[in-house]
Amino acid sequence: MAHFDSSQTSGERHTLQSLPKSNVFTQTLPADAAFPTPKDSHNAPRQTLGPRMVKEALFTYVRPDPQGESELLAVSQRALQDIGLKDEEAETQEFKDVVAGRTISTWNEERPDEGIYPWAQCYGGYQFGQWAGQLGDGRAISLFESTNPATGTRYEIQLKGAGRTPYSRFADGRAVLRSSIREFVVSEYLNAIGIPTTRALALTLNKGSRIVRERVEPGAIVTRFAQSWIRFGTFDLQRTRGDRKTLRTLADYTAEHVYGGWDELPGKLPSGDAKETHNQTTTGVAKDTIEGEGLEAENRYVRLYRAILRANALTVAKWQAYGFMNGVLNTDNTSILGLSIDFGPFAFLDSFDPTYTPNHDDHMLRYSYRNQPTIIWWNLVRLGEALGELMGAGAKVDEAIFVEKGVTEEEADELVKRAEGVIDRCGEEYKAVFLAEYRRLMTARLGLKTQKDSDFEVLMSELLDCLEAFELDFHHAFRRLSAIKLSEVETENQRKDVAGRFFKTNDSPRQESDSRERIGKWLEKWSARVKEDWGDSSDAERQDAMQAVNPKFVPRSWILDELIERVEKKDERDILPQIMKLSLNPFQESWDWDESEEERFCGDVPKYKGMMQCSCSS
Repeated sequence: MAHFDSSQTSGERHTLQSLPKSNVFTQTLPADAAFPTPKDSHNAPRQTLGPRMVKEALFTYVRPDPQGESELLAVSQRALQDIGLKDEEAETQEFKDVVAGRTISTWNEERPDEGIYPWAQCYGGYQFGQWAGQLGDGRAISLFESTNPATGTRYEIQLKGAGRTPYSRFADGRAVLRSSIREFVVSEYLNAIGIPTTRALALTLNKGSRIVRERVEPGAIVTRFAQSWIRFGTFDLQRTRGDRKTLRTLADYTAEHVYGGWDELPGKLPSGDAKETHNQTTTGVAKDTIEGEGLEAENRYVRLYRAILRANALTVAKWQAYGFMNGVLNTDNTSILGLSIDFGPFAFLDSFDPTYTPNHDDHMLRYSYRNQPTIIWWNLVRLGEALGELMGAGAKVDEAIFVEKGVTEEEADELVKRAEGVIDRCGEEYKAVFLAEYRRLMTARLGLKTQKDSDFEVLMSELLDCLEAFELDFHHAFRRLSAIKLSEVETENQRKDVAGRFFKTNDSPRQESDSRERIGKWLEKWSARVKEDWGDSSDAERQDAMQAVNPKFVPRSWILDELIERVEKKDERDILPQIMKLSLNPFQESWDWDESEEERFCGDVPKYKGMMQCSCSS
């Protein structure tokens, strides 16, 4: 996995005004009937835009409601580049007003039919395994879609923390500075290490605002963006309401406007191929093609389901390989593009502990590190149930009577069996894609060029067992392994000595002879495999390859807590851009900052600050 390459987004950069914008989402999908046009919403008293049930719609037009004086705390230069904005655009007053929710730059009240008006999405979700009903964008308001002309990528730009929407339920629609800093940093970090994620453009402090959570806190707005904010819960809500029409419209929109068209979706794999590799898939299948016969017939909605499934399998494999946990993988926090999304009590592993959950309310460890692949599959089964009627209809999916009324009683058994068969087969594909990607990433992290069947047990599993048994740091293990020269691990005594590098400084109780011996034996097997793949070449090329996939900097919980304390309580404004330097370039060895500070943030976790937990409250 290569980290960020700036050449991918080279090209002409734009101002906020000249950047191409659209509103395909609101032009294509059904609007809240209470405010069918932007003008209806804009002219309505603010209180009438508050929480209520919204049916047969996928969004509501709603304007931001900024609170307090605004101060732009930080902007991600990488995000500016990816969107296609000039760096200096972040210095303009227009930019500051837009990211603070103070102006709707894409809509003119005098010509209401010509512009783009903000909106909030409607969706539901299963939370901790239980149906939670209508949820929606309770504090997120999308401003517009923008397309980077250099890449052709379209993003939906959104404010989080900009006020109440019809989906705020009993909340205030605000976000506190604490959680906003966390999301701003981790969004850009995950992107920098190659994990699919929603992104963060800007962080704005609402000075003077006081928001009540566990304590009274200052408010903030994160300007974030994604290619789509549609979640599994968007489908869940329509299914539980029996709204077949809206669900089908949503599925069509997802295939045509999010995944790039029906012919871009994966075709049916030949029998048995799902167990071979995640790369064996075909595209270019016509929209109306039905693949297979009888109960195994797969229509285009099956292909859509498989595309969503594969995207999520790839992402959760990356989470596991890099020790990241979302903390609340409810279906409303699971993206149809496989993006890491909605960062609440997230964390990266410190010591390797598979049972660790960063969410202190997760008493059953439902969202622990080891459970993430299973939970994403659980969520995918819920999505399969939502799409079940469309997938189970097979070749009849476009027949007029089915479109209008659904399946007949006589055909119900066949439809259910076909849909269940699809989900069962997709379970095998999910496992195959996940394992293939996980092994690919771990192979690269271990500095190997090729994969052998024995590597999983002999190298990957044994290393993780050692990390767990001796409470070793997950991230340091790979970075420090990258620095080892083969000449340093030729003899048993050398290997025992090198094994000490994996322990914390002054961690003598953990460095007993048996632990050094076990790690030494692992180093012997590892070095033998490295020699197989790299031959007699020097260490330098292999070390460079390892350091390019094993980050030196990780935004751990203790670092984020210190960052929040210094920005919020001590008014230290310079620390945030410095931490962002590390987050945007985590594979570097140094960052032209204070050397002692760099080493402190990249060094051992301070005593009593490891494996921290936090709440969903933000």
